[in-house]
Amino acid sequence: MKKVYIETFGCQMNVSDSERVASTLAEKGYKLTDNEKTADIIVINTCSVREKAEQKLYTQIGRIRKGRSEKPVIGVMGCVAQLEGETLFNKINGVDFVLGTRAVGRIHTAIEKVMAEGSGHTDLGEREPDYDWSVSDAQRHSPYVAFVPIIEGCNKFCTYCIVPFARGREVSLSGSEIIRQVLELRRQGVKEIHLIGQNVNSYKPKTDSGLEDFKGSTYFSRLLRAVAATGIERIKFTTSFPRDFHPDIVDAMDENENLCNWVHLPVQSGSNKVLKDMRRLHTIERYFERIDKIKASGRDIALTTDIIVGFPGETDKDFRDTVKMAEYCEFDSAYIFKYSPRPGTPAYEMDDDVPAEVKTERFRELERVQKSIQTRHLQRYLNKTLKVLAEKVSAKSDEDISGHSTCHKVVNFRGSNVILGNIVDVRITEIKANSLYGEVCS
Repeated sequence: MKKVYIETFGCQMNVSDSERVASTLAEKGYKLTDNEKTADIIVINTCSVREKAEQKLYTQIGRIRKGRSEKPVIGVMGCVAQLEGETLFNKINGVDFVLGTRAVGRIHTAIEKVMAEGSGHTDLGEREPDYDWSVSDAQRHSPYVAFVPIIEGCNKFCTYCIVPFARGREVSLSGSEIIRQVLELRRQGVKEIHLIGQNVNSYKPKTDSGLEDFKGSTYFSRLLRAVAATGIERIKFTTSFPRDFHPDIVDAMDENENLCNWVHLPVQSGSNKVLKDMRRLHTIERYFERIDKIKASGRDIALTTDIIVGFPGETDKDFRDTVKMAEYCEFDSAYIFKYSPRPGTPAYEMDDDVPAEVKTERFRELERVQKSIQTRHLQRYLNKTLKVLAEKVSAKSDEDISGHSTCHKVVNFRGSNVILGNIVDVRITEIKANSLYGEVCS
């Protein structure tokens, strides 16, 4: 029985892909292992969003080859694989097969070809019509939380983003298939699902199958109501695209308690000029309208975002607009990035004219502003009771349990592993930099 080790980088879509790859290989008779050193086959699921992804891949494969007297079969999948294709064989010594983002269902075929014919196999083809989107119990990243892809690809083509080239155009799964998966996950004891995709609220299936009986002004808001009707305890969704974030999404959340009170809505900049250069398809005024709707909800919806500083042409005034935007929105947390060009994107052809030291200064200032907002904003949870899914023993203390609230805050509390998988009431007693600490209510 050949042993397979899978290493995953990047977003939840990559994690979800790895889970399904692991499920396929286990079904085909391979043994999944957490020990890279004993694996016969190593699969690296790559991300191209972060800087120097190809260099990191090169370093990783070099490290694997150097640490092993007998070379394992090494396969590369994910976004870097899709973008680079067979050129990876020339760029990185030691790669045996390359699998594109929509070819992951044929992972076993790739391995078998390498075993039989030697290295050099590439598959960048389309997804098979009967592709199985389910994940076996044993291969999920958590027994209690599951990712459910509802849409893949992206049609937006923001000028800085490589995802449309790596993941292709938007394709939505049918409502009936999504509902079937959720019902099965509920039957298996999963407590929380994440509906995932590059732009979940761009969801638009080819037919109404599975959504006919649910009201809603968009396909996505109808899907949310349909998934809520399954009775699964907690539903989260990410990532949302501002232009497509219809007010009815908030209405659906207000109507259904199991639609969790958390929205991740990447803004990227507070400057209309920069937003236009990024081709984000929204103005800051339209973004504020969506923020106002979210904040008007009676459910205290937690709000998170992504922001890029130092985009080509960003002036001091543009950056000031971004700071003002952060102060207006009062995000619970923000992922802040310094712009770095990605080959193959339209922005790569722009003059990267913001000096590195200026990017760093802007990053640090915005980070200080956001941390101040975040610290102040988190105080609203002190002495408040939150419903927390007990997910795992804390990495910092064997006496503590770690989980997430409905508003997607990390919450740690004293407890034993007998409560894992349960949703418990936790009174928050301490506010930390990026998490909350509390005690279980008796």
